[in-house]
Amino acid sequence: MTRIDLVVSDVDGTLLTKDKILTDAAKAAVQRLHDAGIGFTIVSSRPTIGMDFLIASLAITLPIGAFNGSSIVDAKLNPVEQHLIPPAIVQRSIDLLHARGVDIWLFTNDRWLTRNPDGEYVAHEQHTIKHDPTIVPDFTPYLSQACKIVGASPDAALLQRCEAEMQQAVGNQANAIRSQTYYLDITPPGHDKGTFVEAIAGRVGVPLAHVATIGDMQNDLAMFAKSGVSFAMGNASDDVKARATQVTDSNEHDGFARAMDVVLRTGR
Repeated sequence: MTRIDLVVSDVDGTLLTKDKILTDAAKAAVQRLHDAGIGFTIVSSRPTIGMDFLIASLAITLPIGAFNGSSIVDAKLNPVEQHLIPPAIVQRSIDLLHARGVDIWLFTNDRWLTRNPDGEYVAHEQHTIKHDPTIVPDFTPYLSQACKIVGASPDAALLQRCEAEMQQAVGNQANAIRSQTYYLDITPPGHDKGTFVEAIAGRVGVPLAHVATIGDMQNDLAMFAKSGVSFAMGNASDDVKARATQVTDSNEHDGFARAMDVVLRTGR
């Protein structure tokens, strides 16, 4: 495997277990990267407010990527580069999800908004990002502030169909891709985890060929395509595994730490 100078990791399903736990093995693996002089950062579909607890735990000093990489913030969560969804596309996305009976969330830079506090995945998201939603009767006042729209549903087949419909509905004016089988993310156009990898590699002066990425979902494929080495988690679907250069163990069996062991064995 080629020399690696920078690692960019997904969070949920990759760095964290299914119970949203950062294991001791994962922490130790990141510390070994730091000790070896290998840069490390994270990029996620999570909102900015859902990333803060990881920064201190992993001693991250590089900028991180939120909202599938469309927002870049520094280690103190100050915006470095931020993009928004066009308001008309926000409304179009909301209308489509509402018509399909999918629960809708709108994220601004610092708030999670929902019209339905009893939505099936609200408690799950509270546990995941360690923040509570703001309940609003109407999304209209926030259309010009949307960093991300999420459609949440336990019906994976329905959400897969919605993904295809949404991609056609928004065209090149937004990105629409599932970050989990139960979450469909609509994010600003022209920015994804791949563009984040390009941006962070440029900032630290590392060639893309010397970047390793690791993830488990379709939204991670964009960064796989930009990096010299890519690891798919063992819990990833077969189509995600097929697009990675290597496959590691699952997030329940310290697959992240095992992949970092491979990175560290390559030397510098």
